[in-house]
Amino acid sequence: MKYGLLAIAKVPFLYISDIDRLFENEEKIEKYRQKCFKKIIKYAMEVPLYREKYRGIDINSINLENISSLPILKKDDIRKNFDKIIPQKGKKYSIVSTSGSTGKPVSIYVDFYTIIKALMGFLRELREYDINWMKDKMSIIADLSPDAIEEFYLRRCLPFKLKNLQILHVGEDVEKMAEKIEKFNPKFLGGYPGSLRALAIIKRKKNLRIEPEVMASSGAVLDEYTKKYIEDTFNARVYDVYGSTEAGPVAYECKRGNYHLHYDMVHVEVVDENDRPTDKTGRIVVTKLYGNATPIIRYDGLNDFITPIKNKCGCGINSPVIARIEGRKADSIILPSGKIIPPFTITGIPAKVMEEMNTRKILQFQILQKSIDRIEVLIVIDDEQRNIEPKNEIIFKKLKEKFEEKFNGEIKVEVIEVDEIQKSEALETPPPVVASNVRLP
Repeated sequence: MKYGLLAIAKVPFLYISDIDRLFENEEKIEKYRQKCFKKIIKYAMEVPLYREKYRGIDINSINLENISSLPILKKDDIRKNFDKIIPQKGKKYSIVSTSGSTGKPVSIYVDFYTIIKALMGFLRELREYDINWMKDKMSIIADLSPDAIEEFYLRRCLPFKLKNLQILHVGEDVEKMAEKIEKFNPKFLGGYPGSLRALAIIKRKKNLRIEPEVMASSGAVLDEYTKKYIEDTFNARVYDVYGSTEAGPVAYECKRGNYHLHYDMVHVEVVDENDRPTDKTGRIVVTKLYGNATPIIRYDGLNDFITPIKNKCGCGINSPVIARIEGRKADSIILPSGKIIPPFTITGIPAKVMEEMNTRKILQFQILQKSIDRIEVLIVIDDEQRNIEPKNEIIFKKLKEKFEEKFNGEIKVEVIEVDEIQKSEALETPPPVVASNVRLP
């Protein structure tokens, strides 16, 4: 993609205006958000999909306070109306797609301005972690598949190359990747939790000198067991960040461990199974407050659950805080009774069992719901610790008890040892921690 001088000239201005906005007073931030939303909703009425969806609605009367009066945008709305999700086809837009972890990827249009605005969120996160993006060495493990959003950000969209930035493809052989990272010697290392865990295993086995000061995980569930394993291996803190192809940057951990919304970039709602607002754990509905090409308004296609909290964080970032993100490209478990179990409420079980039994024998795990009443928990055991107490059978028995207790006895759980967790042949990104074959009617 080629850019004009005018477009590139906007980059320094966006950096200056965006990077510290969340440290301004709340009134100023809110005024900015309302202004952005009015602009976005006006722009959306130039897009055929939204013109049809909002027919009969007085758009001038809609603001962020009553945004829930607008209909929710579904993944299928975008998939089935792909020829109607931009204002006009004559302009130069690029297509980016989700990973398709559910088997049905979603594609949207973006332009240079939209991508650069999203990159400002990433730079904001780096600043919070005391990383100087212009000087400090950074290694980033990303999905560089054609049309993937990360490939677009890091390969096609940067208006200049950074010598201090090493970009690695998530599908690359882990040992070769580890060797490249060791040679580059980054201060910052970021990637999918599965990739970071795989690097941690290689580092321990080969005693590699990979010593980042700061790490960041994104794109999937970072369970407590995996986080501790990575942090112990690299002797570095792992921060978790949250975003998506459709919505861009959504939230990030501050140094105090709280998830802050990129409040000037997105508006987030939490809704229950009936699409009504809730202050408990619920589905995330997101509105992107910037960008051209395909606008994202009241979109629930992230398929994640979040838990909001009203308490403020004392770190100085003036944005709402999320207690935790309960999804991250993982499926929820559906009980025979109809109750939904969000992923994050069960991914911590192996960590708790390992802590209770004082062992680190589990290298990796995956929770698979095979049917409405049967779940398989796949376990990869560290060969170097295989014959160390406690015995594997005892660990597996404890895991089975804890999972079945969590599922109220409604589901039969089988714990199975495997050599490795297989990823989908169609995807190069790490496999989901929780996957279900069961779908709600």
